[in-house]
Amino acid sequence: MTTVTSPGRGKERAGRAAGWRATWLLLAFMLVNFADKTVLGLAATPMMHDLGITHAQYGRAAAAFFALFSVAAFSVSALTRRVSTTVLLLVLALLWSAAQLPMLLGAAGFGTLLVTRVVLGAAEGPAFPVATHSLYTWFPDRERGLPTAVLSLGSAAGVALAAPLLTVVINGAGWRWAFGAVGLAGLVWALVWLRLGREGPEPIRAPARDRDEAAGRATSDGPAQPLRRILLTGTWIACALGSFASYWQTTSALTWGADYLRTVGGLTTTQTGLVAMGTGLSSALAILAFGVLSQRARRRGGTLGGVARWTGVAMVLAGISGAVFALTGSVPLKIALAVGPSVLATVMLVFGQTAVARIAPPERRGTLLGATAFVYSLAGVLSPLVIGSLTTGSRLSAGYRDGYLLTAALVGVTGVLVALTVRPERDADRLGIPTPQDA
Repeated sequence: MTTVTSPGRGKERAGRAAGWRATWLLLAFMLVNFADKTVLGLAATPMMHDLGITHAQYGRAAAAFFALFSVAAFSVSALTRRVSTTVLLLVLALLWSAAQLPMLLGAAGFGTLLVTRVVLGAAEGPAFPVATHSLYTWFPDRERGLPTAVLSLGSAAGVALAAPLLTVVINGAGWRWAFGAVGLAGLVWALVWLRLGREGPEPIRAPARDRDEAAGRATSDGPAQPLRRILLTGTWIACALGSFASYWQTTSALTWGADYLRTVGGLTTTQTGLVAMGTGLSSALAILAFGVLSQRARRRGGTLGGVARWTGVAMVLAGISGAVFALTGSVPLKIALAVGPSVLATVMLVFGQTAVARIAPPERRGTLLGATAFVYSLAGVLSPLVIGSLTTGSRLSAGYRDGYLLTAALVGVTGVLVALTVRPERDADRLGIPTPQDA
């Protein structure tokens, strides 16, 4: 008996397959993105030695990455209302490579490091919100949990893959070639995206005439979903603050984790790379499990408000784990906590994207995701500066302890806030934003 597939079902399957192809390409984009971030932390000790820079100077170099990160995250994400995300992502990847490769030059010193980190940060700030916005053009609301988790795997898997590979490069060819390697990886991705990358079928940009008509209606009748009202919802505020805490923890680990394990924990470069890889792998598992469970719950009729409660509990557990990490003197216990419950805070960045997208009209989703990135990426500026200041001088061990306790407090407190106040469906209803299925 021959099975006949209806044209509509065949088209749906083809669209789903194309959406997942885009998801894998965007995952590779985020892998390179976080390899770019990882390289500075892995190269920290030999680089500080060769360039003769202090912990405070290194902290300024790490913070320089975020000098334009937040502004670029918001401004470039806002361009998605006019410019294709396909074009924007290609330009960002090319800029990453252009920023990394100068560190291959033997004459490149601390000044070059500062300038290239500023450029790199400006190019990487919009990466996650623009990639997420592009991804969501392929999937409806209830189907976004797992693709978002896969995209977010780039943060964990990027570290897991980059840590051992870049450690080998540093040990074999020197720390400068670690920067060169990630720069070349960005060029390779850009070539692949140039050939295969495209947006999904969801309309996220109206023709100019339609925009003018919409502007006229907004002027006469009042805007249906003014940006200010969305930014004042409990959902957006709690998601932005929770993502800030999660990103603070991620940035702290990337910037200072390797140096902490070497100087305070007494581990070798190879052992430190293995711990970083283990942390990345466990983060990837946590993110993937969260994506699968949350999407399964949504398909069964669950709400994002219910998922918010899981997310808040996960962050509280991560905060408690971080506090124990800071206070214990046992290096094996520190490693177990780092690769175990501490990574649960990473799920906030996954959940925050889907929750914010639910309260945003499609044409404003890029702007709202960019606004969220603007807030959470401020942690990338503050975290290196604060912990660099705490650890400079004779109080290295005590400074790291205080820094980890501060991180734990941020994660735990905002976790409670997320569990209690994030209710996307309620806020979307108040704003008059229908679900994509109803639109």
